[in-house]
Amino acid sequence: MPLTMNRDVFITCAVTGSGGTQDRSPHVPRSPEQIAESAIAAAKAGAAIVHCHVRDPETGAPSRDVGLFRELTERIRASDTDVVLNLTAGMGGDITFGDPENPLPVNEMGTDMAGATERVAHVAECRPEICTLDCGTMNFAEADYVMTNTPGMLTEMGRMMTELGVKPEIEAFDTGHLWYAKQLVKDGVLDSPALVQLCMGVPWGAPNDLNTFMAMVNNVPDDWAWSAFSLGRDQMPYVAASVLAGGNVRVGLEDNLMLDKGVLAENWQLVERAREIIERLGAKVMGPEAVRETLGLTKRAPV
Repeated sequence: MPLTMNRDVFITCAVTGSGGTQDRSPHVPRSPEQIAESAIAAAKAGAAIVHCHVRDPETGAPSRDVGLFRELTERIRASDTDVVLNLTAGMGGDITFGDPENPLPVNEMGTDMAGATERVAHVAECRPEICTLDCGTMNFAEADYVMTNTPGMLTEMGRMMTELGVKPEIEAFDTGHLWYAKQLVKDGVLDSPALVQLCMGVPWGAPNDLNTFMAMVNNVPDDWAWSAFSLGRDQMPYVAASVLAGGNVRVGLEDNLMLDKGVLAENWQLVERAREIIERLGAKVMGPEAVRETLGLTKRAPV
């Protein structure tokens, strides 16, 4: 089918993520203060949405401490720079098995499985406009690690998000995840039109070749809003690909640490680069108020 370029594009900046990148770049923020400052700088550069995880301020290890999320939220909300807040709800779904001959018991060091209420606790308290819903279970690059999101878990989490008035951003790492997202809408768990993030090139999900990408795009319902990203050196090419295919874009240190070969990036620089690509394609970059109006979002303070 012919491409229909998006003329009004929003940029999401994925500020820090939960991967083991904290010691690979001094620009990966750790503390709530550092994450908030990086998010605000990204917003000033043109990001309408900031997607945030939290980390242990001392070690940089991923965390789902509600207190850290609250501090981060309060710092961003207190800023003079407006931005749509998107908090992860992907933590608490990690299983690391034992070796192939002895998969059970699981490896407790790499396993963090929590119930639906606990996984959404920070969302209920912080009340961001958006939170993520990883819409499936999949193998990641690690040999024995599985990202675990069962249909039952996704149904409960999705219902809680809908009842809280927080819009889920469906994270689709493969075609089946998008298939199940449509089922959640059909079942009335999620409202329509939904919001989707197409996550390309994450081992071992959907590869980031353009044929697979367009298969994902063509399976997003016409009235849904969607965005896409890929990893590392493919981050900026996917800015262009997403806009040309009719979508929005995501950049940031969660997915890519480099601005150019041998040059470590800061979040605002990646947003600035993405904005330049979007505008050179002839599209406009949307601000946070326009995004709230388009997606039906409500900005609220933490409870």
